[in-house]
Amino acid sequence: MTGEVQGRVAVVTGAARGLGAASARRLAEEGASVVAVDVDGPGVRALAESLLTPSIGVEADVSVEDDVEAYLEAALAAYGRVDLHHLNAGLFGTFDRLPEVDVADFRRVLDVNVVGQFLGVRAAFRQYAAQRSGGAIVLTASIASLAGSADLLPYQTSKHATLGLLRGAAVYGGPLGVRVNAVAPGIVPTDLFAAAGGAVGGKSDMERRASTTPLRRAGTPEEIADVALFLLSDRSSYVTGQALAADGGASIVNSVRPSGGAGAWDPAANDHITYGFETEG
Repeated sequence: MTGEVQGRVAVVTGAARGLGAASARRLAEEGASVVAVDVDGPGVRALAESLLTPSIGVEADVSVEDDVEAYLEAALAAYGRVDLHHLNAGLFGTFDRLPEVDVADFRRVLDVNVVGQFLGVRAAFRQYAAQRSGGAIVLTASIASLAGSADLLPYQTSKHATLGLLRGAAVYGGPLGVRVNAVAPGIVPTDLFAAAGGAVGGKSDMERRASTTPLRRAGTPEEIADVALFLLSDRSSYVTGQALAADGGASIVNSVRPSGGAGAWDPAANDHITYGFETEG
């Protein structure tokens, strides 16, 4: 523990488990009081009680404007100010093929992953203005922000939108002393994908898929939390508007070169999984 954010107040959304819980723990280890936010009230309150610094858990839906205002009010009631924001809450959505994606499912993912992040960013800027301070904001983006795939369309769309929000907010915030960055995790097994069951591309085959990255392994929530801490701390004081990939190198691979696996997989079998095409032979 080096006290990199000693005495600061940090909001972390989606904090009851997974990446958010790891981020909350890491910030508390470095001296921050944490306002842990999640729709799972009992879970996030238990998380807050386990942290090393005086922290609170707040039940809130980040896609609801009143709830965002309520978690900020709770933070101010407890600590009088907010210095750091890790806007991490998100949904993965449906694995349905594009023609079958229901518009309600699509909208729900965008409500949480895009509108929720927007509301969090807006609330952060309003509070920084009220307390006449700068600050730092980190969004949770994804490897899905950086490249395309034929599945998880609502999630992928939302995570591309995260980059637009990131860049606009960073440009706006720079002259005000507010830095805005994002961490873009690759394959990190968490409960976010557990609901996918045995679906290809869900949690069940994460370790196997991660073995194809340059680092040949999946990441851990703690490794992502370390990146978020760096972006929130003064060690990244000249960094803004950046999406830092923490993906084992997955996003740099050229898939049509031998080192990227070109020719090592059967496209017919892949198309069968993705589109339901019957393979020959």
